Amino acid sequence: MTETDKRRIADAAEMIVGGYAFLKEQGKIKVVNLNMDEPHVMIISPSGEMLESSMDPIEQQVALDIWQEDSEFMEAVDA
Repeated sequence: MTETDKRRIADAAEMIVGGYAFLKEQGKIKVVNLNMDEPHVMIISPSGEMLESSMDPIEQQVALDIWQEDSEFMEAVDA
């Protein structure tokens, strides 16, 4: 992922915590780890259920913990 890609993702994100960008997409949440050179992405439901992921298990848990702690700071996701 280039710096330009990371900047584009960061600009579109609703929330960035600990290098993880959280974006709304079609009623789901796309989580992108901006700390990695290769795309590490996870799709979760608004309730925090992992739907698909290219992240390793540690990244997944970190991102899910952030979501559980800070999801209130994102606007409501349209279903």
